[in-house]
Amino acid sequence: MKKVAVILLFVWIFTPGCQSRRVFVSEKPLIGITTVFDEKRQVSEVHISYVEAVLRSGGVPLVLPPIDSTEAVDRYIRELDGLVLVGGRDISPSMYGQMPHETTEVLPERRTQFDNMLIARWMAGGKPVLGVCLGMQFTNVVMGGSMIQDIPSLVGTDVNHKKVYHRVTIAPDSTLAKLLGAETAMVYSSHHQAVDRIGEGLRPVAHAADGVVEALERTDGGPGLFVQWHPEAMMDKHPDHTNAIYGYLTQLARTPSAKRGSRRD
Repeated sequence: MKKVAVILLFVWIFTPGCQSRRVFVSEKPLIGITTVFDEKRQVSEVHISYVEAVLRSGGVPLVLPPIDSTEAVDRYIRELDGLVLVGGRDISPSMYGQMPHETTEVLPERRTQFDNMLIARWMAGGKPVLGVCLGMQFTNVVMGGSMIQDIPSLVGTDVNHKKVYHRVTIAPDSTLAKLLGAETAMVYSSHHQAVDRIGEGLRPVAHAADGVVEALERTDGGPGLFVQWHPEAMMDKHPDHTNAIYGYLTQLARTPSAKRGSRRD
């Protein structure tokens, strides 16, 4: 699989005697994308499909490595206009008060700490966010929710959620239904866990036939959409679906309310 680990997407000017400042070469919103961290190889990377989905929807992608720096995370939050939380392995069950299931493959501690810090700070602000797969799950846990650690053994096998298309039913009053123009959709999923108890400030807006929650939205008026499936992986076969969801993020990121206070000279 092609992956990208390009980080430097800013243009900076250095003026003698003055503090460096960012120069905006276009009005396209700057969208941060979290990464998968490989402990063994000590590599931070992201699948190119996330980057392409942001580009095609009119955003400028900035890949975010999992760094141990509150100062850097706060800088990300100030500078970025929007955020994509990508997929990955499983959240440590200790974060929601459970012991690990035998199938649970816990994220590296480095990514756990970074994503936890980033999500908590980001959700406290007013900027748009798109959570994908683990990104949805992690947000739910950060907001006080819990997880079903293994769908096949704890829910059943009526619906296959692992690397397959399946149907979801969408709440008619949801932002998601408006974006897709439908109350059902075929989506591409690849996960064995699911959200259980819903976190504070979130509500479920899509379900699979087995009852598994497939999408969340914010209830506090904040701009956010969280999906259990991978819309970026549907880009070739279902570009309208991908563009609707990623376009929602980039469109919100262009609005004055999203940009307010995010940039400084």
